[in-house]
Amino acid sequence: MDFSAALGAAGAAAPGLIWGLDFAPDGSHEPAPCGPAPEGRFRWLHLNLADHGTRAWIEQPALFPMAARELLLSSDSHQRALVESGAVCCILHDFERDFDVRATARVGALRVAILGGLIVTARRHPLGAADIVMQRVGGGARVTGAAAALDLLVGALAQNIDMVIRNLSADMQAAEDAFLEGHHPPTSRNLLDIRRRLAQIHRMLDGAQRVFRRLEQDDELPETLQPTVEKLSQRLQGLDADALAVQGQLRLLRDELDLQQDQRTNQNLYLLSVMTALMLPATLVTGLFGMNTGGLPFSGAHGTLVATGIAAGTALATYLFLRSKGFFR
Repeated sequence: MDFSAALGAAGAAAPGLIWGLDFAPDGSHEPAPCGPAPEGRFRWLHLNLADHGTRAWIEQPALFPMAARELLLSSDSHQRALVESGAVCCILHDFERDFDVRATARVGALRVAILGGLIVTARRHPLGAADIVMQRVGGGARVTGAAAALDLLVGALAQNIDMVIRNLSADMQAAEDAFLEGHHPPTSRNLLDIRRRLAQIHRMLDGAQRVFRRLEQDDELPETLQPTVEKLSQRLQGLDADALAVQGQLRLLRDELDLQQDQRTNQNLYLLSVMTALMLPATLVTGLFGMNTGGLPFSGAHGTLVATGIAAGTALATYLFLRSKGFFR
């Protein structure tokens, strides 16, 4: 399929272009509109799927294969990949951002289509990876083709996720230090928030690894993309290992907190049991002298003192007995 001709014929659709770049072989780049790329250049178009013009532009049969159109426009955001008629398409997850907040806990879908000398990325809500791509391009990153573009895109996505993992790791270390020092130890709610984010990241990375394994196993994947796909698959695997390492630290800290709580509970129960044992003989004595029956001993003027002495003596005897058995060691 001649994608450049198709783009030229569909230029009137006016999609919601967020930014477009043309990359020359010497590494330079310049803004690009929606249309065919000049000869010898590689074009990157980043589109807003919330714009009706974008959807109308993608829906044109001349632009993308049918399966690629369905993937780009589908409401399903599950991470997946396909290769059809020379087009390599996938859906990857990234963290959304707000205008005033760089990173949020919301996960958005980034849809990617690579067609020869063109890569199209589309999203519904702003994502962190797109900002990192622009920063790297502005810093001199070179995009010489589809492989370099995919490497730059997934590298930006991995960097965005890695920043979240490092922040969670720092929070985890701070919580661990607070626990070891005994000052303001972390609560279960604090650790639950960290655990929730780590589980979210692990699901994202696991899905991304499945996407690249699917591409690796596809016989129709262009040979120029094969090394890059393998490299990115290994990078995502290493990033997931970092997230799992933080999860392991979190699990150990939770075990320590649970053990400390169990020890505190057992100690309280032990003290309560000892107190009950010490007071039991005294309770028996007071119950005996509290009966309203005739012939009670020590009913004279000093009977209360004698009964109190007996109660204290039985409690002391119980204490000495328990101590001899090692209950107070």
